This record gives sequence, C-alpha cells and structure tokens, in this order.
Amino acid sequence: MADDADGGDGEQLAPEADETNEAPALIMAKIEQRGKDVDALLRKQQVADALKTALADPPTNTRDENCKDANYAVMLKAIMSVKEVDPVLSQLSSKEADILMKYLYKGLASGEKAICDQCLRLHEKLTEKVGVGSIIRALGDSKHTV
Repeated sequence: MADDADGGDGEQLAPEADETNEAPALIMAKIEQRGKDVDALLRKQQVADALKTALADPPTNTRDENCKDANYAVMLKAIMSVKEVDPVLSQLSSKEADILMKYLYKGLASGEKAICDQCLRLHEKLTEKVGVGSIIRALGDSKHTV
C-alpha cells in the first residue's frame, strides 16, 4: 500500500523524510540556544569553547536549508572570532575537526574575502594538525552536509 507509514515497500523512511514538519522548529530552537551559548562564551573571550560549542550537534540529518543556514551563521561567528589558531585547534577532537573542515569549505564557497581569508588560515592549520584525511572525509561525505 503506497500510503503505509514505512513507504509501502517495507523499508523505513530515512530520518530526513520525517523531519519536514515539527523537527525543523525543534532544530532551530537548539540552534538558537547554541547561538546564545556561543555569544556568551565569546563575550568571555573563551574562543576555543565557543568553537567547540558551535561544532556540537550540527544539523546534518535535515534537508531544511533554513536550519543549515542558521547553524552556519553560529559557526561563522565562532570561526571569525579565532585569532590564535593553534591553541584553539589543539582542543578539538578528530570528529570536531572533520565538522569544522566542512564548515571551512562552506565558508570558502561564500566568496566573501574576509570569510575566505579566515577559512583559508584555519584550513592550513587544521590540515597540519589532523592531516589530509579530514579533507577527504569532509569532501567525500555527501550524506551529512552542513
């Protein structure tokens, strides 16, 4: 039956498929709170913690571009606040580094000079820290886009 909850063929729908109604509102609420947390950390000059907070729980399982754009704005605030790169990057886990790499490429795609300059600066240092594997994982992961 075509209108079965499982898509009619016995397979469960992907999480993205059921995040079209309520989930974007819930995701946006989390992003807004994360944005407030990042702002508070940046006011205290805790840039590394702000970046780690911004990297937490990216909305990769939604197709809602508004959610992705809102989270990118939070990430961008943290990325643009990094002045001392090495101490900040040294605190990231490999998973956080991979997520950051995805956002750096998104920033580079913006074409805005200040954003591109900062993303290139971080990209260079991040690649030195974690190696080219992070680049491959960031570019090769088309399922979990930021």
